[in-house]
Amino acid sequence: MSLVETLTDLSYRSGIFTFMNTQWGWPIVESLHFIGLTLLLGTVGLFDLRLLGFGRGTAIKSMHALVWFGVAGFALNIITGLMFIVSDPGQYVYNPAFQVKMLAMILAGINLAVFYLLVADNVRQLPDDALVPAPARLLALISLSCWCVVIAGGRLITFYRPPEFWCFWC
Repeated sequence: MSLVETLTDLSYRSGIFTFMNTQWGWPIVESLHFIGLTLLLGTVGLFDLRLLGFGRGTAIKSMHALVWFGVAGFALNIITGLMFIVSDPGQYVYNPAFQVKMLAMILAGINLAVFYLLVADNVRQLPDDALVPAPARLLALISLSCWCVVIAGGRLITFYRPPEFWCFWC
């Protein structure tokens, strides 16, 4: 059984397919996905911009306290994103825009791990108006770049969607 067939079977058995194909299923889940994206990028994006030197009067510790909203947004996006995937796996699994989006998310996760393992403790100890060291600024730039690619990849999914009549692997 292929990945697409497995996801389709899961979608039918769980009821996700039925819900997503109601009048309000897709719009509700997409709205929740954008709320999660707003939470994620609103907090992580602001924190990254602070690390890059914008808003130097703002305490890094205060900005870092908001990152948990970004974590909640990411969790919401994982849940809603999985609902999209299992409701129509053929649209996503073989879609190059989706694949680029997933790669950017993986790179953002690796970047996050590097930040917390190598530089976060030093950054937290800086005075409020201090310029952040170059390695932390580089990681912030990589983070912002990855999340911009995630957004662009998400928007491009519909442009690279294989037509259902052409989707011979579905």
